[in-house]
Amino acid sequence: MAEPLVTDPENPPKGPRTFPPLYQGTRNPGVDRLAFFHILERLKTQKRTGWVRNNISNAESISDHMYRMSILALCASDPHLDIAKSVMMCVVHDLAEAQVGDIAPHEGISKSEKRRLEEEAMHNFVHEMLHNSPAAQRIEALYKEYEAGETAEARFVKDLDRFEMATQALEYERTSGSRTLQPFFDSAALPDLKHPEVREWGKDLLDERDKWLPIE
Repeated sequence: MAEPLVTDPENPPKGPRTFPPLYQGTRNPGVDRLAFFHILERLKTQKRTGWVRNNISNAESISDHMYRMSILALCASDPHLDIAKSVMMCVVHDLAEAQVGDIAPHEGISKSEKRRLEEEAMHNFVHEMLHNSPAAQRIEALYKEYEAGETAEARFVKDLDRFEMATQALEYERTSGSRTLQPFFDSAALPDLKHPEVREWGKDLLDERDKWLPIE
């Protein structure tokens, strides 16, 4: 597996991250397509690394994060955005993590190496599993557009990524009853979000945090 399944957040896996071998296609489109469908289960079972490292019980999975991002995209009212594309981009933006897991900065893997591993995973999905089909090309195009960050939809989804993380952090803080996850708010940098609507959501979230968990 890309990362051992975390069943006890009090005892996360020790040692450097290991990665499974890339899938070797069989040249049978049906078999290889099913292999892709099955690998998606890892997104449902792998916990987000930042929460595990902070000893969050019952931490969200990678797909939990992507699902709420997709609903957030549907809630946008910006008439200039392609909402359907944004929703699809939310669904695929962390797809490579089905192969490499949720790599966090503290693991000592450089940004360039992380990008290489994720691009390798996506190439494997597109060519070995989905045989470069029209569906595969659609997934790859959405992923590359998000990574490039040059379109309005890509920038919007990147903002949603940060906002969703901060939203989840507040929910975990409310469960614990204290401000224990400030680094996640610092990383999200909600006041600096580019999309005005998401930036307003971020302001509302910070106001809610102050109401529920005032600074003592």
